[in-house]
Amino acid sequence: MIEIIKSENAERRRSKLAAIKGRNIALDAELMNTVTGIIDDVRRRGDDALIEYTARFDGVVLKRDELRVNEETLHASANRVDRKVLTALREAIKRIRAFHECERSQSWEMESSRGVRLGQRITPIERAGLYVPGGTASYPSSVMMNVVPAQVAGVERLVVVTPPKTLAETPAVAAALLELNVTEIYAVGGAQAVAALAYGTETVPRVDKITGPGNKYVAAAKKLVFGAVGIDSLAGPSEIVVLADETARSDFVAADLLAQAEHGEDASALLVTTGAELAEKVAAEVRRQVSGLPRRAIIARSLADYGAIIVVENVEQACELINALAPEHLEIMMRNADTAAARVRHAGAIFFGAHSPEAVGDYFAGPNHVLPTGTAARYSSALGVNDFVRRTSIIRYSSEELNETAPMIAALAHAEGLDAHARSALIRLEREEESSGRAGLID
Repeated sequence: MIEIIKSENAERRRSKLAAIKGRNIALDAELMNTVTGIIDDVRRRGDDALIEYTARFDGVVLKRDELRVNEETLHASANRVDRKVLTALREAIKRIRAFHECERSQSWEMESSRGVRLGQRITPIERAGLYVPGGTASYPSSVMMNVVPAQVAGVERLVVVTPPKTLAETPAVAAALLELNVTEIYAVGGAQAVAALAYGTETVPRVDKITGPGNKYVAAAKKLVFGAVGIDSLAGPSEIVVLADETARSDFVAADLLAQAEHGEDASALLVTTGAELAEKVAAEVRRQVSGLPRRAIIARSLADYGAIIVVENVEQACELINALAPEHLEIMMRNADTAAARVRHAGAIFFGAHSPEAVGDYFAGPNHVLPTGTAARYSSALGVNDFVRRTSIIRYSSEELNETAPMIAALAHAEGLDAHARSALIRLEREEESSGRAGLID
C-alpha cells in the first residue's frame, strides 16, 4: 500500500522525490493553445462565447440574463444544507476572520532630515474575482479562505464564478457564500470564466485580481491572463510531509497520510522518520485504516505513485529532505519539535504536535489553507490580506533636502545615461539659486 524506503537506499529515495517534484500541472503547448483560443473568443464575443462554452462543456444552455445567479436560487440551495454544517461554517468563518484581522497592515509615514516625509499608503484593490470549481473539488472551505482575506483587506466588490451546476450540487458552497454576504455570482466555469473576469463581458465585470483553485484549464487561463490582472498562484497537486520520531502515534500519522492522499491520485503524502519501528507500524496502520474509506482506490494510487515512508539517519537529514521538497503542509510529531522546525526554511504551513492534524488548518484554525505547492514555498506564502492590497510609496521632499542631494541624484542619472533625469533635479537647484540671488539684490 505504501512503500518503506530505508535509509541506506539513497537511489530509491532520490527517484521517489524526483517523481513527487515532477507531478505539478503540465501546461503543455497543446493545452495552452486550446486555452488561448478560448480566451481570445471570450474577449471577442463576450457573453455569447460564455453561453456557447457553457453549453459545450457543462451541458447547460443559459440565456444571457441567466448568467448571473439570482439570489432566490442561491437561497434555495443554501437552505438545503445540514444544520451541523451551517453551524460549523459560521464558527470557521469567525475564526478565519479573527486570524486575518491580525494580518492587516496600516499606512505609515516617517520624517527624515530637513522636513522630508516618506511612507506607504495601504489601499485595497477595488475588485476581486473568485473561481469556485465544481464537481468533487467544490469546497466551501476554499470559499471561506479566499473571501475572508479579501473582505478584511477592504475589497469593494467580490465577484464569484462557478460552473452552472455547482450551487445545486453543493449546498454548502451556497451557504458559505451567503454567510459571507457574497451574492454576485456568475454561472460560468473553466477557462472561459477566467477570461471573463480578466477582460470583462457585457454581463461579467472585469476584476483586478483572480484567486481560487481550478483544473489545468483554469490554471492555464490564469497564467495567460496574468499581467492583464493579478492572480494568486498556479496551484499544483496537494502534498504533506509528516516528520515524526518513535514518540509519535502510528495511528495518528497514518490517518494524516490518508487524509492527504484522498485529495486525488496526484496528491503526495510522505512520512519522514528516524524510527524504523515507527515506519513499520505506520505502514500497517495505513493498510488497516484505508479499507474503510470511500476513496480507497484514489488513495491507493496516490500512495503508490507519490507516497512513501522514508527512514533517515537523523533529524538533520530529514530537514534537508524537507527543505528540498518545500512541502505545502508539514506536520511535526516528535521530541524537540521546535528545534527541528528551526531547521526547516521552506514549508507552506507547519503543524506542531499530535493534536494539530492538517485538517485543523484546512477548515478551522484560522490561518489560510491556500498554500504554495510544488516547491513554491521556497519563494511564496499562504494567501492572505496582503494579497488584496496595494502599497503606494509616498514621497514629500523639501527644498532644503533637494538642494543638498540634487548633485548626487544628477551624478547617478548621468552614470545611467539619463540626462533628462539629471536635469529634472538640477533645474530646481538652479531656480532656487536664482531666487536666492534676486532676493539678495532686493535686500
